[in-house]
Amino acid sequence: MTDLRRRFVEQLRRNGAPLTPELAAAFAAVPRDVFVAEGFQRRDGSWARPGTAGFRAAVYRDDVLVTKIDGRVAVSSSSQPSLMAIMLDALAVRPGDRVLEIGAGTGYNAALLAALGARVTSVDVQADVAEQARAALAAAGVPGVRVLTGDGYTGVPGESFDRAIVTVGVAGVSPRWLAQTVPGPIVVPVEHAGTHPVLAVEGGAEGPVTATVICPSGFMSAAGPLTAAHPGSHPAPVPSGGLIGFVPFAPARWSPALDSYSYRDLWYAAGVWSRRATHAALPDRDLSGLVLLDDDGTGGAAILPDGAVLAGGEQAHRYGTTAVQIVDRWLEAGRPSMRSWRIGLELAGDPQAPIWVPATWELRPEHL
Repeated sequence: MTDLRRRFVEQLRRNGAPLTPELAAAFAAVPRDVFVAEGFQRRDGSWARPGTAGFRAAVYRDDVLVTKIDGRVAVSSSSQPSLMAIMLDALAVRPGDRVLEIGAGTGYNAALLAALGARVTSVDVQADVAEQARAALAAAGVPGVRVLTGDGYTGVPGESFDRAIVTVGVAGVSPRWLAQTVPGPIVVPVEHAGTHPVLAVEGGAEGPVTATVICPSGFMSAAGPLTAAHPGSHPAPVPSGGLIGFVPFAPARWSPALDSYSYRDLWYAAGVWSRRATHAALPDRDLSGLVLLDDDGTGGAAILPDGAVLAGGEQAHRYGTTAVQIVDRWLEAGRPSMRSWRIGLELAGDPQAPIWVPATWELRPEHL
């Protein structure tokens, strides 16, 4: 293990990543820099390439690395390593397990799975992304991984797996994954209120299908039936400048403000109780967060981390009132974390390619 990778593992541990000895060894053994051989986009928009100053140090930080841009939209990346660790820990891979991965990305996640002893089949719809992942896996000398180009919705027809992991944001779970994965679970980021909380999903292709939340996250969205609209869909995230005329509606409810994880817990509950909850950049504030979006898509109400409510637009009073009620309800429920919910999924989406989507929620008995 190089000093750079040793410090990388220590950073992940400090950031709260659940590193078992096996998972720590995987992160120490797999060279992340090999999987970004074409470079990545820095946060300032410039492109970092191998051999340039600070390249390897940036690669071995606990940060997402965007590796492909379509116009101004990021379409492929290497996910934040601490999030990868959480998802891999939840997957509970055992040596010899057959793992279906939807979304090859750079190939780095598949390499970590292989280091844990899994036999991995990764499917990516982008042919160039799949080819680059194959090349990186070969360059890193990683055995036991095959990368296929295809529609992630279908999985790998005719094959079966012990586990499945999805590394792209989806609106719901393909029945094909459930049919191909026995006994499971499937670890998958599913859209909820403008974000993609990671779920542990269990059940058969014909149902019933249930899930619990592993952690908050935000992922690039898939294409096709995996992101089909359905009756429970929330509005898409609102970009900077999309909201106008927001002013204070209700004062702060607590001090100090909620930390990021507790705020995400409130956000999740808001998505359970309002179909209009989503993510938005807030006007006149260096902040993005939870918004209940009105029918016009430019107004509604925002709930801030300190419990204050802003509102704007023609329906400001209606949405401001609903936002205050959501904060009250969350407090009265004992500030439940997102992991306190048990989720029931139902078939919806494209009738020709249906998906299992979150439809019902209840607080688990241990929280009540």
